[in-house]
Parts: sequence; C-alpha cells; structure tokens
Amino acid sequence: MELFNKYSDNNPKPMDAKFNGSDYVDKRDRRRLAGQILRVHDCMIDGQWRTVNEIHAITGDPHASISAQLRHLRKPRFGKFIVTKQPRGDKANGLYEYQVLNPSTGN
Repeated sequence: MELFNKYSDNNPKPMDAKFNGSDYVDKRDRRRLAGQILRVHDCMIDGQWRTVNEIHAITGDPHASISAQLRHLRKPRFGKFIVTKQPRGDKANGLYEYQVLNPSTGN
C-alpha cells in the first residue's frame, strides 16, 4: 500500500491530510509537512530498520521533523502504519532505529 495513492477517509491525499499544532498555519505549513510525511513514508515503507540520521541522509528533512512524521504515520488519519522502535547497539548509548510496516499486511 502506497501512502496516499489509494484515497479514502483513512488514507487521504497528502494535501488533504489534517496536520495540526499550536504553531500550525495551514497556508504556510501544509505543503511542507505533506512533502515531509511522503518522503519519510517512501524512505521507510521497505521495512528496513533505520535511525533518524539515516532517514535524514536519504530525505534531507530535519531530524525533529522526521521524528514528528514517524509519529504521524501511526495515526489513523495518516494511514495507521505500524511504526516500531528498538535500540541500535547498547541501549545506554540512546541510539534508536525505526521500522515502518504496512498496517494491512504487517510487511
């Protein structure tokens, strides 16, 4: 399942996705955020484990924005993707990697 390719109430087009936040201004932010979530999705939907820094190297998006978009992908209005997290290496180092799976198939 490609994000936003099959439009439905649970899988809107990127520009129809409902972003929000205390500093969110639709006219200013929608296009940028829609691009970010689409790039993060396209990078991660292969099911490979990646750190935020590795996602950044692929997408060019800011680290904090990548983290936010990974959280958004879990929400029903953004497709309810399965986003898992695990430590990479020694947990004491605080480095985590993420995986995104299709909610329909778990792949």
